[in-house]
Amino acid sequence: MTMITWFPSAKRTAKAFASIATLLLGVWTTPTFGADPFRTTEPHQIGDNTQAAFESIFKEGNYQQAKLYLKEAESAEASEPLVYAMLASLAYTENNWENLNKYASKTRKTAEQMIDTDPLRGHLYTAVGHFLEGAYDFEKQGPLSTLSKLQKVFQNLDEAKKIDPNDPELNLISGYMDLMLAVNLPFSDPTQAVKKLETYGSPSYLAYRGIAVGYRDLKKYPEAMEFVNRALALTPNNPELLYLKAQIFVKQDKPQEGLDFFQKALEKEAQLPNYSVAQMVYEQCKAQEKVDSVDRDCHGERDKIRERQN
Repeated sequence: MTMITWFPSAKRTAKAFASIATLLLGVWTTPTFGADPFRTTEPHQIGDNTQAAFESIFKEGNYQQAKLYLKEAESAEASEPLVYAMLASLAYTENNWENLNKYASKTRKTAEQMIDTDPLRGHLYTAVGHFLEGAYDFEKQGPLSTLSKLQKVFQNLDEAKKIDPNDPELNLISGYMDLMLAVNLPFSDPTQAVKKLETYGSPSYLAYRGIAVGYRDLKKYPEAMEFVNRALALTPNNPELLYLKAQIFVKQDKPQEGLDFFQKALEKEAQLPNYSVAQMVYEQCKAQEKVDSVDRDCHGERDKIRERQN
């Protein structure tokens, strides 16, 4: 792959990864008793507040509660790069570019310090940190600024593969990245990425959600619906999954069915960032337009939400 290949899809790739970074990063959580959900030997542990923040976001879709846990984790669990990675991802969802830059750098620096003691996880987090920094650079300087960051992402993932190519965390991350690249780059085949996520992805609802997003963007809507339903079977109250299902219904030209799931998702709008709620409201409005065949001020409804403060 030549470097120029990245240019047509640099923005979508950067935004896609940044927007799902919280999904990827969630896989480093551990249960209450410290067992590693991925490894039967040599388990890793993270702090209680980090775990609680993960569960608030990925099981409940409650970003506001997660912020409280992350505030505690930032001081009590300062050596855990997952804390800063989630804070960076939250900043991205809020278009807070300075906080994105701040926490992306903290993710990378904390991960680099981890390489000596836990090289696999250290390289994984270093890769994620570089990508989050690249997302910031893109917004401020354009796609050319992201190329060196993308190189470092893959260099660090390659280092992690040298340590253990079968590691579940590594395969989950590379599966997500492979799928996003397949969606955004021409002539790419998502089959292997989907297989990797479905086989190695854990927690399963994160893997299924990633596959559903990939299939949605590839316009393979029956497959997208299958996997969002699998994810919902495990986390039925997550508003972001309900929103994703609404989107897929609309893509299938079933706006009435979509409206039902937009409504279910928006019943939990207090948990979500305003930017996400605004986009849901806009898409709900457009779906209602299709059902009623009447023009609506969907942009105005969206902008009112964006102007609110969380």
